[in-house]
Order: sequence, then C-alpha cells, then structure tokens
Amino acid sequence: MDMDHGNHAKRAGHHTEALLRKFWIAVALCVPIFFYSEMARSVFGIQGPQFTGSYCLDLILGSAAFFYCGSIFLRGAYTELRDRQPGMMTLIALAITAAYTYSFVSVILGTGHDLLFELASLIAIMLLGHWIEMRSVEGAQGALRELAKLLPDRAEVIKNGVAQTISRGDLKVGDIVLVRPGAQVPADSAIIEGSSELNESIITGESRPVPKSAGMKVIAGSLNGNGSLTVRVTDVGEGTFLAGVMRLVADAQASKSRLQMLSDKAAFYLTLIAIGVGVITFVAWTLAAGVGAATERLVSVLVITCPHALGLAIPLVVAISTAMAAQEGFLIRERRALEQARTIDTVVFDKTGTLTEGEFAVTTSSSDEALMLAAAVETHSEHPIAKAIIAEAEKRGPTILEARDFERVGGVGAQATVGGKMIFVGQRGGDDVVVEADGRAIGSITVADRVRAEAKEAIDSLKRRGIGVVMITGDSHEVAASVAKQLGITDYFARVQPEEKAQKIKLLQTQGKKVAMVGDGVNDAPALTQADVGIAIGAGTTVAIESAGIILVRNDPRDVAKVVTLSQLTYRKMIQNLAWATGYNVIAIPLAAGVLAYRGIVLQPALAAVFMSASTVAVALNAVLLRNRKL
Repeated sequence: MDMDHGNHAKRAGHHTEALLRKFWIAVALCVPIFFYSEMARSVFGIQGPQFTGSYCLDLILGSAAFFYCGSIFLRGAYTELRDRQPGMMTLIALAITAAYTYSFVSVILGTGHDLLFELASLIAIMLLGHWIEMRSVEGAQGALRELAKLLPDRAEVIKNGVAQTISRGDLKVGDIVLVRPGAQVPADSAIIEGSSELNESIITGESRPVPKSAGMKVIAGSLNGNGSLTVRVTDVGEGTFLAGVMRLVADAQASKSRLQMLSDKAAFYLTLIAIGVGVITFVAWTLAAGVGAATERLVSVLVITCPHALGLAIPLVVAISTAMAAQEGFLIRERRALEQARTIDTVVFDKTGTLTEGEFAVTTSSSDEALMLAAAVETHSEHPIAKAIIAEAEKRGPTILEARDFERVGGVGAQATVGGKMIFVGQRGGDDVVVEADGRAIGSITVADRVRAEAKEAIDSLKRRGIGVVMITGDSHEVAASVAKQLGITDYFARVQPEEKAQKIKLLQTQGKKVAMVGDGVNDAPALTQADVGIAIGAGTTVAIESAGIILVRNDPRDVAKVVTLSQLTYRKMIQNLAWATGYNVIAIPLAAGVLAYRGIVLQPALAAVFMSASTVAVALNAVLLRNRKL
C-alpha cells in the first residue's frame, strides 16, 4: 500500500512540476519570438536584430515551444482520439497545430505573416491553466495523502522475550509488538497486555483519548498515551484500516456521479461543436479575408471552446468533498450515494449498535434480592445480559454470593445453587428476565440496550432539516417503544426478522419516500442495498460496509445529518460550475468566430486563451470555496 501510494504521489508531483517547468520555458521563448513577430513590427514598430538567417529564428523558437512545451497537449490528444473520446486536449492540439502549420508555411514561403508569438503565448497560458488545475486537485487530495505518513517507520517486535526493532514493512500477522508510551501503533492489532488511552483522531477526527485494555483492538497510526501496551498484529498491508480508508477514497474519486457523466457528455459534444464551428469559421473567413485571418479565427474558436472549465467543474468538487468527508469522519464509497443523499426525506435507523450501544444495561429490577441472586448465577455466564446484571449488582451490593452447580437450561436461561436454593435466571415467554427460587418466582429484571448519548441529537438534527426518522428492530414492541420514546421517534418497525428489513425499506419507497438506511450488521446488508442511500456504521461488519455507499467511520449517528448537508453543498457547487462553464461558451464562441468583427471587436488567439484560462480559474476557485463551508 505505502509503496504504490508513494509512487502515485511522486508521479503526480513530477507531472505538476513538469507543467510549471514547461510554462516558464514557454514564457522565456515568447520574449525573443515577440521581437521577431509581425505584431512587434506592425503594432509597436520594433524589430529584433537582423542577421543572416534571422528570419528563421522565430520559427526555430516557435518549433521548440510547439514540440517541447506543447507536447503534453499533443500526447493528450492522441490518447483521446485513440479512445474515441475527443475532449479538451484534442481542441488544444488542433489549435496549436493549426497555428504552427500555418506559421511554418508562411515563414518558408516568406509571406511575412505568422502566428508564432500567438502560438507560444497560447501554449504558455494553457500550461499555466493546467498547472493551476493540477495544484487545485492535489491540494484537495493532500489531506488524504497525509494518511500514509501517519504510520511509524519502525516497530518493536518481541521475540523470545526480547524486543527487537524492525522495519514496519517486515511486520507479519501474529507478531507480538511492544508499543511504548507516546509511540504510534505500527499495525492494526489486538491488545494482549496492558492498558492505556489512545488518541484515535486519525480515525474519528476527535483528539479525546480513548481508554483501551486487554482484548480491545487498536488501529495503526493511533497514538499511545502513558501506558505501555503489548499487542498482537491482526492485519498488515492492504488489510489495515488505513489501507481500507485510502482504497475507499480512491474508489470514490474514481467513481462517477450522474452529474459527472453529464459533464463528460457535455464536454464531448462541445468538442464536436467546436470542430464544426471552427471549420465553418475557417471557410467563411478564408473567402472573406484570406487564409491568414481565417487561421486566426479558427485557432481562437478552438481555444475558446476548450472544455477545460467544463472538465474541471465536477472532478475538483468531487476531490474536495471527498476530502471534507474523510476529515469529518465519514467515507464516500460511491459518488452517486453522496449525490443522492440530498434528496433523502426519510432515514431508517437499525436500533442495535446504531441508535443504541449494543451493550445491555439493567433498567429496572423488582428487588435488590432478586438482582443479587441473579448476579450470583450469572457470574458463570459470558452472555451480554449476564454481564449487565453483574455490573448492576456490583453497583448496588458489596459482594456477590457464591453459586454452585451451574448449568444452562434449554436455551432460556441458567440455574445454580445459591445459599442452599436452586436459583433460575432467564426468560419464560416474556421480555423480562425472571428470577425463581426453588421454582417460585421472586422477582424480575428488565434489561435493555443502552441508548447512545448522541442518538437524540442526531434525530433532532434530521428533524430540523425536515427529514423523517424511522427505527427498525428485531426486538419486541415494548423495547422498541421504550427506545423510540427516549429518542422522540414516532414511527418504528418492531419484531422485524432479518430478511424482512429490505421489505420494510421497499414499503416506504412505494409510499414515494426517498430512503436512507443506517445499519451495522450482516442482516442489514439487504436493506442497505435496497435503500436509495445505504449508510454503514464503521465498526459494523464487512458485509454491511460493502453493501453501503457511505461509511460512518466513528460510529456517530450525528454524522448522517452531515452527509445530507455535504450532499446539498456539493450538488450546489457542481451546478454552479456547470452553469458557469457552459454559459461562458455560449457567449465566447460567437465572439471567437468573429461575429462582431464588423464593429472592430476581434478576439485574438492569445486573448482567447486568457479568457479560457480565466474561466477555468473561476471554476476552480468556486470549487475551493466549498472547503470553507461548515457541516
């Protein structure tokens, strides 16, 4: 992962540097070419020093500008035509090739009329525009590339009881690693000894330390606090969390939304229109004013029509919004999911592990005696409900009694001898946990999944946006009603079997609702796929994550509202950029073709390049402003 990512970053950086280098060379060539150009003689009355063969100097310099500085456009045009997708590179290549060919013939024939200065300045301006574009996109992706730098280069592996420092790249699954206080975790691991607090801001975006102890997982790149940890490596390379994050981000930026496809199609047709208008312009001006004037008009049309701004309108917004999402704690796995999120009017939350913590807690008990006797029996059990009862008993009483002869009872509970009595703890047809002593009921305990502290805020935030909230759960109506009441949810589905969840989503859709499903389990996968937008809780199963278009990395339901907000902001920026890019061409093409030439308004090729580049910069700046918006 690191090597491929590093090479990709270096290639992108080298490409950007090459653009800038060629730009400055083109600028340098423009100076001497200008002094030997027709423009210098006719407009400014100046001329460069004359010597034998000086008439060829501007052609030699212009050739350098065309073949070296303009090579990026020639190669790009070849690729587009090979793929049968003519676009901005094709238009630029046609423009500079037309200008160079005409100039070459003019110089050889000695007509005294060429477009070499316009050619060199056009290439310089186009290179500058491309450089600005590349820098903008790289800036948007910079925060994501920093992920690769968060991992330490070395790791302390314990072998035969001795700590040995090795390269992180040599780590293997199963290695035992010592993570000292203040050090970074070198690979995804599980703690086998020690406790500490870790800064997991690279995962959650929050710097508040998270307590960790034996049996808990730690993520590569997280920063250890004051405790020393001994961990066992669980994942390396492509299997790590950070590798997954970077892969998801890369997939998201590579995937195309509906607007992206619309932009690509518009750019394709704009290219065809430019070529058609260019041919008509060239023929008309040739008949009216000769080949020289016709060539200038042709070059101006091809340059001004370049779908540069149109091609940048969507991808740059995509790059910026993807980076913003990652910084806010959620990942966009599919671009269409983010685009669709702006239309959502109903969010369906799976209860367990999404609105609740997935950890049980005692809510009521009929008596302390029943609770303490139940806790004595449950000390022999690892069931989540047993742990909740024990935890509550430890809060209320000094000591939990000793239980003997523990045994499980037919999948409904467990029993053991406590204080000479046979105590049964379990469920006999109801939702409460019953406690019996020698077959006689002595009390009951209600255990419920604890509601997440941030869930109520998440629900309220969605409601303020006019978005309806529905809860879905396999629990009883009583449990569902209790959770719904705490969260202010009026609509919920209870006792829903796993295979029925997708059917409930479809039911809402048949009512004309645009539905987002938020879940974390394997049984949520069909519903995530059925929903208009599937949102997986990051700590959930791989199946759930692979079925969703958006992943909430920090398991915070409040981020659902942020997803909707980012979707709306992103869509708005995309529409603004498309409107500007297409509207600009509607006005610019007729001017470049010379429709106002009779009034003395003629758009020279170099000026056309300036206007085209200005539109590209405007689109880029508008996209970059997205970074300043708060979610």
